[in-house]
Amino acid sequence: MLAKLKTFSLLGIDALPVEVEADVSASALPKNILVGLPEAAVKESTHRVERALVNSGFIRPGGRVVINLAPAELPKNAASFDLPICLGILLGSGQIQCEKLDQYAVVGELALDGGTRPVKGALSMAMATAAIDGVRGIVVPAASAAEAAVVEEVEVIPVASLAEAVGFLTGELDIPPAPARVEELFQSLSNYDIDFADVRGQEMAKRAITVAAAGAHNVLMVGPPGSGKTMLAKRIPTILPELLPAEAIETTRIYSAMGLLAPGQALMTRRPFRDPHHTISNAGLVGGGSVPAPGEISLSHNGVLFLDELPEFTRSTLEVLRQPMEDHHVTISRALTSSTFPANFMLVAALNPCPCGYRNDPRRSCHCTVPQIERYMARISGPLLDRIDIQLEVPSVPYRELSATGAPGTTSGQIREQVTVARRVQQARFKGSKTRLNAHMSHRELRKHCTLDEPCQELLKAAMSELGLSARAHDKVLRVARTIADLDSAERIAPPHLSEAINYRLLDRSLWT
Repeated sequence: MLAKLKTFSLLGIDALPVEVEADVSASALPKNILVGLPEAAVKESTHRVERALVNSGFIRPGGRVVINLAPAELPKNAASFDLPICLGILLGSGQIQCEKLDQYAVVGELALDGGTRPVKGALSMAMATAAIDGVRGIVVPAASAAEAAVVEEVEVIPVASLAEAVGFLTGELDIPPAPARVEELFQSLSNYDIDFADVRGQEMAKRAITVAAAGAHNVLMVGPPGSGKTMLAKRIPTILPELLPAEAIETTRIYSAMGLLAPGQALMTRRPFRDPHHTISNAGLVGGGSVPAPGEISLSHNGVLFLDELPEFTRSTLEVLRQPMEDHHVTISRALTSSTFPANFMLVAALNPCPCGYRNDPRRSCHCTVPQIERYMARISGPLLDRIDIQLEVPSVPYRELSATGAPGTTSGQIREQVTVARRVQQARFKGSKTRLNAHMSHRELRKHCTLDEPCQELLKAAMSELGLSARAHDKVLRVARTIADLDSAERIAPPHLSEAINYRLLDRSLWT
């Protein structure tokens, strides 16, 4: 007897439809055959399924069982096929009769006692279910139900065991769909434990970071050890606007497919902050593998990617950032397939001014020679620095600002208000366009929204001559100046706005002489 069920296979972060066909026929010796390009985790499912059947009170078929996972050319590499395979065997052997199978897709990993375990990519599978005509919902493990229920267009049926799945599909057990709690999740999980008020001093650096957050500009901080670069970077998500529901779902898809969601976390409600170690590989940073998987730049999507000790990263690893920083996505191509992952992140990098870290520090002497400093800085290519809009110096903090009696610093709430107002201005400016923020303006939009009067043109011309700015750096300066003007609620870019933007091109000046 032949049975067919709907399920899904993850490829990257996308869930692709798969049909499970189970055929049970009489044979002298029991034998299980699994076809359809299964990987190791799927091949091993036959052993889990056998014990789950028996331990749940069902009978293991004594004949020949052939299980086909279609389409055959799509690699299947997940334990989420356990539950549909098990149900297919029960249907094929005539032990149960289900009338709801045409209306529901099924995913789930099984334990040997018949219980269900969470699966990766439940959110993507629920979204794929919503795109299939005639399918009402999806049956998922109870531990993954809250995540899948974020998709309100489908019924998400949570099951804790094989017996519950059988009871629901046969109509013997009524299981209500898991509720979508998107608003509740945003209210309970959107708070931060850190604040910009924790950073004593560095008000100039906070100003530059405010500009960067308002326009989604990339930032590079140069300063001695202990000056607060990492503290500043870790607090940038606290001043960015809250994730929109669509952004939260898009970000959650990536973390769900990688199995990185914390237990009980159904939705990413805070902007991600990723700080990989400098020993990371190219594939770890941008994504890769025989079956393409997202890297750190995709895990930073809609958030912040922080690269501390930038010159310590291998040059080849840093160079692969250049294209995703411009296109906001990355395509990983392999011989048999290619996958495109979102990578719209805000890059924040930090480095010391020299190998010892104390160049130009008035309180510590630096013994690094000019050739040593040049070799140290040469690890970062000019084209990569060109793509970083704001480059600022973060000096050591004097004692009077560190002391407990010092004035409290600017809080994240105060900065977030400024950032939110500036972003509203940008939303109104780019209404009807794919562009949302100043940092992403096209050349045509740049010419339209960043017109300069005569004094500003003379100022920019002098800066380009003295600093040797490239055409890309010229555009970066204009984008930053437009953001500064938005923070100032100004219609046009004025000389003070442009002058501040030029001052943020620290590494274009002769810093090391």
